[in-house]
Amino acid sequence: MILAIDLGNSNIVIGGIDHTRTYFVERVTTNHGKTELEYAVNIKDIMEIHSLPISSIEGAIVSSVVPPLTDVILSAVKKIIGKVPMLVGSGMKTGLNIKMDNPKTVGSDLIVDAVAALKDYPAPIIVIDMGTATTMSVIDRAGNYTGGIIFPGLRVSLDSLSSRAAQLPYIGLNKPTKIIGKNTIDCMRNGILYGNAAMIDGVIDRIEKELGSSASLVATGGLASSVISLCRHTIHYDDALLLKGLLILYEKNRQD
Repeated sequence: MILAIDLGNSNIVIGGIDHTRTYFVERVTTNHGKTELEYAVNIKDIMEIHSLPISSIEGAIVSSVVPPLTDVILSAVKKIIGKVPMLVGSGMKTGLNIKMDNPKTVGSDLIVDAVAALKDYPAPIIVIDMGTATTMSVIDRAGNYTGGIIFPGLRVSLDSLSSRAAQLPYIGLNKPTKIIGKNTIDCMRNGILYGNAAMIDGVIDRIEKELGSSASLVATGGLASSVISLCRHTIHYDDALLLKGLLILYEKNRQD
């Protein structure tokens, strides 16, 4: 089993995976104030909760879009397993042809998602990752990463709405039963969830028109399950997509 970690702006996804199964997928809040020891304790606690010994980890790989915390997480992992983890970045073999104006600016999480999607789904593919931002990555029929879209995530939109409107409360994002809200909270929840679902549906239609064909649709990220069930398109939900991609990259780049 390898320890696979994706360091995001809001959450850190921590998982254990090998070629036979995903042992666990957990999220902890990204906190710039934590030390490497505190993150090491977080990881160790997660392993203990799932009754997995540290000795079962043969290696580790990290992707990060939060540069100030990258070295902290790398040090935390080394403190636990005694090995320096791989870091997804420039120079790593991915097998992915990135057709962007500046390929080096593509987020490591988007690359990892795309690598995993190409293994499990036929191209063309649209990968929807719903976190702090919602990203839609496009892989063309030839398997090239050809671009995408970035827009504010659900929680960012909701927090912005609540913080800027004095009479609008902070709310949860449990699934609505109908689209027409009968109170302020339901109206806000429906606006965020159905609004994002409609936006995703509309963007998918436009991307597929530009591609000239229908695409495989896969979603991942902590907030995706709240939205894709409201979409009109059939979108596959894969909570472990990032971990699968990190495992593929680990295997491609390991030095035996």
